[in-house]
Amino acid sequence: MKQSVSAIFICGEKVLFMKRQNYLRAFPGYTSFPGGKVDKEDISEGGDNYLEYALKREIKEELNIDLDDLQASGHIIDIAKYSLAVTPDFNPHRFENYYFKIFIKDEAHLEDIKFEFDQGEIAYTKWFNCHEAFESYKQGQMLVVPPMITILEDLDRDIASLDFLDANLKYDSKKCVPMIEPLFGLRQYMPLSNTFPPANRTNCFVLGDDGHKKIIIDPSPKNSDEYEKLLNSIGEHDISEVFLTHHHPDHHEYSRRLAKELGISFSMSKGTYDHLLEDFDKDYFNEFDVKFYQDGDIVVKSCGVDVKLITTGGHAFGQSSLYRVDGAWMIVSDLIQTVGTVTIGGKGSCMREYFQSLQNVIDIDPQVIMPSHGICLGGTLKIKKTLEHRLEREEQVRKCVSEGKEIEEIFNEIYPDLPERLKSYAMATITSHLEKLRDFGPGIC
Repeated sequence: MKQSVSAIFICGEKVLFMKRQNYLRAFPGYTSFPGGKVDKEDISEGGDNYLEYALKREIKEELNIDLDDLQASGHIIDIAKYSLAVTPDFNPHRFENYYFKIFIKDEAHLEDIKFEFDQGEIAYTKWFNCHEAFESYKQGQMLVVPPMITILEDLDRDIASLDFLDANLKYDSKKCVPMIEPLFGLRQYMPLSNTFPPANRTNCFVLGDDGHKKIIIDPSPKNSDEYEKLLNSIGEHDISEVFLTHHHPDHHEYSRRLAKELGISFSMSKGTYDHLLEDFDKDYFNEFDVKFYQDGDIVVKSCGVDVKLITTGGHAFGQSSLYRVDGAWMIVSDLIQTVGTVTIGGKGSCMREYFQSLQNVIDIDPQVIMPSHGICLGGTLKIKKTLEHRLEREEQVRKCVSEGKEIEEIFNEIYPDLPERLKSYAMATITSHLEKLRDFGPGIC
C-alpha cells in the first residue's frame, strides 16, 4: 500500500484549506490540504523520519517554503503527527495518509510566509476559521473525502490538540455496506450491484433533512446478503419514499422488497414507470403507491434547500436527475460515469436526447455532480468532455456513412481493438448515432 502525507497549517483559530482544480483526475474539486505521496527517495534518505522528510519535500515542491528554515526563524513553533487515514478497501487505489499539524506562531509571522501555490493543481486557497470550515461543510458547500469530515469536526472541537486522531472510515463490512457523505446531507451508500463492469456498485443515496421527508434513491443490491447489509445500514433513517432514477435493473433490484419491508411508497417519472411495467411486469407496482414527479417538481429538501427533478433522458427514457436549486450539486444518475462509460443504444435510449441532456446540465452548471457509478466530481468538466467525445464519435460515423460504409465496417473502423464481449454495446451506440443522423442531422439539435 502506498503512503502519503498532508500538512494542516494552523494559525490561531484558522486553518489553511485548498480546493483542487476541477480538471484533475484524482478528486477534482475536492477541498483538501497540501501534500502528496511518499517517494522511495524519502524512505532511503529520511530513515526513521521518512514521513517528516516526505512532508518537508512536498511542502517545498508545492508551496515553495522550507519548513526547517521557518522553524529555525521561529515562524513555525511545532510540527506534530496528528492523524492517519487508510483508504477503505472498496477503493482500488489505496493509501495510508498521514496528517501533520504545522503551527504558525501568530498572524504577524504568517504575513512573512510567502506561500506559492501551483495554480495548475489548486483552484484557490483560503484560511478558514475552524468553526466556519465545519459549518461550510454542514451547509453542503464543501466536497471532501471521508477523513476530512472527522478532521473538520476534531479541529472545531480543539484546534490545538496534539492527541492522535483515528480518521479512518468505520463500518462493519460483514453487516453493512460502506457509506460516505462527500457533501453534508448527501449520504452515499455503496452496495455491490449487478451493474456493468468495470463498475461493481450502484450508488444508493439517502436524501432529506432530519425530521423531514427522506427518500432513498436507486436501492439495487446484487443479492439477498447485500440487501440485508443495505437494510442494516439505512436503519437510522425514517425513509418515506423509494425514488428510482430510471428503469435499468441495476437501479431498482430489491427495491420492491425494501419498500415492502419499510412500508413505504415509490416515486419516479412517468416514463420510468412505463418502462418498468413494459420490461418486467404490468403488475410490478400493484402492491405499492406510486407518485410521479415531472420536470421541475420539488422532490425533497437538503440543508433546508429545495431539491428538484431535472429530466436527463438519452441513456434511458424518462431518466431523472436531482438538483439542489442553489447550485450546490446535482445527482445525474447514468448521464455519465466515473467508472467506465455509458451506453446509448437500445430500447429507451436516444442519442439526440442524450446530447440535449448533457448540454442542459452544462448550462445549469452545478458545483458538484454525482453519478450513479463512481465518485462525486467538482464542476461539469466530465459532462463537457463526454459531450465533446460523443460529437466527435458522431462525426466519425457521419464520415463513414458518406463513404458508403455499412454498420459492420463502421464498427471495424471506429472500434478496431474493442474486445468481442463489448461489441454488442458498441454496435448499439453506432445504431443510435445512425438514427440521430438520419432523423435530425449532426450536432446538438
